[in-house]
Amino acid sequence: MQEILVRVISFVAIIALGYVLRRIGVFKKEDFSVLSKIVLKITLPAAVVSSFAGKTIEPSLLLLVLLGFGGGVIYILFGIYANRRTEKESQIFDVINLSGYNIGCFTMPFAQGLLGPVGVIAISIFDVGNAFICLGGSYGVATSVKAGKAFDVKRVLKALGSSVAFLTYLTMIILSLLHVSVPGPVISFAQIVGNANPFAAMLMIGIGFELSAEKEQIGKVFKVLAIRYGVAAVLGFASYFLLPFELEVRQALFILFFSPMAAANPAYTGEIGGDVGMSSAVNSMTTVISIVAIVTIMLVVL
Repeated sequence: MQEILVRVISFVAIIALGYVLRRIGVFKKEDFSVLSKIVLKITLPAAVVSSFAGKTIEPSLLLLVLLGFGGGVIYILFGIYANRRTEKESQIFDVINLSGYNIGCFTMPFAQGLLGPVGVIAISIFDVGNAFICLGGSYGVATSVKAGKAFDVKRVLKALGSSVAFLTYLTMIILSLLHVSVPGPVISFAQIVGNANPFAAMLMIGIGFELSAEKEQIGKVFKVLAIRYGVAAVLGFASYFLLPFELEVRQALFILFFSPMAAANPAYTGEIGGDVGMSSAVNSMTTVISIVAIVTIMLVVL
């Protein structure tokens, strides 16, 4: 337990460091996008490669893809249903901002330090399904709601095809299922780069941390958070106590469902003409809440 607390405090300290360095001018808010590219295109894919190296995936674990996808669909449906009697803008905001999990930049670094390789692999497989939602799926539904048109699958597939992290997940899963080994030098390189992922990801979160919701938006923010973590609690407890996976996989699922909202949500909110300030505030709040929730979960179930 002491080791878990030390690691978690270290992660929180790195987030705080990023926030302080931005406040004193060492980093600018625009640097968030640079670090984001480094994490999503370099350190995260490397961490995935090194985690999969030498591991065999049980076909039953592919069910986690459906869980990652299904979790996002549930939030989209909640976003539509909870705002069925309100203006369309509120419905569109919830469809985007309720759904999707920030796994690559948040949950994966925690897993690297606190779970074993099986847990990291489980999170990677889950994130394949999650990617369909947070890299275009929720935005596609939102644009369809706004325009009153059918869902555009092509947009989602284009976003997935340009995601280095998603393509790395997919490639490593296929290679593992086919029992194809990655060359040793590639694994060694991936381990060195992947070890930087927790630090880079936590520093990035600190630099991008923002709380700017106005007073009249507080009610809306708390409504979104209540739905988000209410559903997370149901899914987390159900996955841990009911699913027939080994303990490390169930621990990973419990943590996954309490992940913060997807980092891309504010960008998609802005693209569709929504309230970016409120989206950023909600996103930052879920980071704080998820840290507390995941630390609590780890102390109880690990």
